[in-house]
Amino acid sequence: MVPTMEKALELRNVSVVRDGKYILRSVDLDIHKGENVAVIGPNGSGKTTLIKLLRGDIYPYYDESSPALMRIFGQERWNLFEVRGRMGVVSMDLQSMFRSDTKVHEVICSGFFNSLDVFRNHQVSEGMVAAVHDAAVMMGIEDILDRCIENLSLGEMRRALIARAMVTNPDLLVLDEPMTGLDIVMKSKFRSMFDILIQNGVSIVMITHELTDIPASVERIVMIKDGEVFADGNKRDLLVDSKVSELYGESIKVESQNGIYRMRLTDGVMQ
Repeated sequence: MVPTMEKALELRNVSVVRDGKYILRSVDLDIHKGENVAVIGPNGSGKTTLIKLLRGDIYPYYDESSPALMRIFGQERWNLFEVRGRMGVVSMDLQSMFRSDTKVHEVICSGFFNSLDVFRNHQVSEGMVAAVHDAAVMMGIEDILDRCIENLSLGEMRRALIARAMVTNPDLLVLDEPMTGLDIVMKSKFRSMFDILIQNGVSIVMITHELTDIPASVERIVMIKDGEVFADGNKRDLLVDSKVSELYGESIKVESQNGIYRMRLTDGVMQ
């Protein structure tokens, strides 16, 4: 971590409460612009809530006796549209929100407007059209720009959503479970694609519960358990049998090859 770099996210004593229950509790976390981080933990651990904080969708729980601090790109109060212009978010629930007859180029272009389509009130400039094409080329989907999304494979749709997130050239790309539902071959291709983005200067924060999703280029791991930061550090130190077993509450064996980590239960089931 480089302390002099601008912080994309700064949390101090941040909690999120819903229906009287703590979803996140007293979280301290810094993510710097230029960092690449994987946030891992069991389902229900608070990872999705952390994403909503990162996007500025929700604010921390206010407790006068224990004040919290939250800054996004250095701002304690932020313009949501400006934040989303600097932060591209790929959330898998997005793909079910678009109409089935939406075309790929419309999905990508909607990233300029934080919308689920391109509507009549949206003014699409020549620069935006060029940026849509460039983002599609970067994702290898320039040949399907006029195809309706109902005719896309799962991998093609994910690439379209990533192009949508990248079209504004954001400072940070946030990936929420980006490989859910992909087969082993497509997962490998996506990991390689994320490695290339990182090598080209894109900063990535990935939320996942599967170690195999984590690209080789990502070195920092943040473990979330029961709404708290359980551990934060280098993956070589944290992705070990004892730590991962404690995180998931099961006896787990961690294996790595060429920078890619896998875990399996001691009964032999690979995750």
